[in-house]
Amino acid sequence: MKKSFLAISIMTACAAASAQSSVTLYGRLDAGLEYMSGLPSSPNAAGQATSSTHRFRAEGGDWGTSLWGLKGVEDLGGGNKALFQLEGGFNAMNGNGPGTGEIFNRWATVGLANDNYGTFLLGQELFISNGVWDFDPFGQSTWSSGSLVRGRTWPSSSNNISYQSPKFYGLDFYGQYSLSNSTSWNGNGSTPQGRQDGAQITYSSALFQIRGLYDEIRNASTGLLYGAQPGLVNASNTAGGVFQSSRHYAAMINVFLGQFKIQGSFEALRSSGATGVLPGQPTALDHEWGGVTWQATPAAALIGAVYHANGNNGAGNATIYSVGGSYNLSKRTLLDCQVATIRNSKGANFSLDANNPGTSVATGNPLPGHSQTGVYAGIEHSF
Repeated sequence: MKKSFLAISIMTACAAASAQSSVTLYGRLDAGLEYMSGLPSSPNAAGQATSSTHRFRAEGGDWGTSLWGLKGVEDLGGGNKALFQLEGGFNAMNGNGPGTGEIFNRWATVGLANDNYGTFLLGQELFISNGVWDFDPFGQSTWSSGSLVRGRTWPSSSNNISYQSPKFYGLDFYGQYSLSNSTSWNGNGSTPQGRQDGAQITYSSALFQIRGLYDEIRNASTGLLYGAQPGLVNASNTAGGVFQSSRHYAAMINVFLGQFKIQGSFEALRSSGATGVLPGQPTALDHEWGGVTWQATPAAALIGAVYHANGNNGAGNATIYSVGGSYNLSKRTLLDCQVATIRNSKGANFSLDANNPGTSVATGNPLPGHSQTGVYAGIEHSF
């Protein structure tokens, strides 16, 4: 009898513990076919492109990054919870992980949350500049808001401390502070990351949503808001311009009108005291976009958007015109497609992809003043 009572007690305790905590496995796979024209080819002795070509390939992640992860929560009582999240990206077409070799290159966090006071996390996160995605008509599409800023709004952030507030009358606050972990507070080259930080404020209502965002990324080698020391011309340090390290300001809006969602943003990238900068790599860049999503049926959505950027120091300007859409076969599976073209001003060579600056064939950027056009169709499944 005592043994039976003990067994029942243990089973009850285990059931109670299970009810107070949970772990969820989740993920997303995105794969499809892509055609792109206007790609650089025929390199000269210096590796610079001299003509254009086209490409047809199998490609993963054009509509959204393929990823998998684990997240868990433990109820500590009194409105308090312990949280963790592990998430990594990969290429669904070949199974390869990110080039950095990190298993969890997107999220690796642990922290505490309180219903009244918000959420506090430590670890690796997507950097706060990723907050632009909520206001981008094409969201995480490869050909969207990250293209004309050459991936400046896509990075992850290590050694991070973050806080997310609860909503208060529609308002909420989110902030991040990422340590360089070097002997110099801002970074000195002894670690792979310079200091990063940022904050955003969002107001949400049934009719519209607005967000203001500020962040900065310090150069890992110098700790500055630009790759080079003031007055120093050094190709290895200045490569990337404001796309590598800078201050980033953004004001964004979503408007909800029945079946239609109207989205727009203005972004500004600024360096600080940068001189001796390589031509074509701006120290200041303005970026804006606008677009409309029509939810024609519960399953079908059509999207149209325009993105424009203008940089100084010979970077020129470029405009992306894009249309696309998706059709949900179920709650977890959708078909997607996108057609996009980019038009560069004389001397500019922005790409549909978020490529690094440069005119070599290896960058994938079109010839200066030339255009690129891409078509993508694929399937995405979430679990």
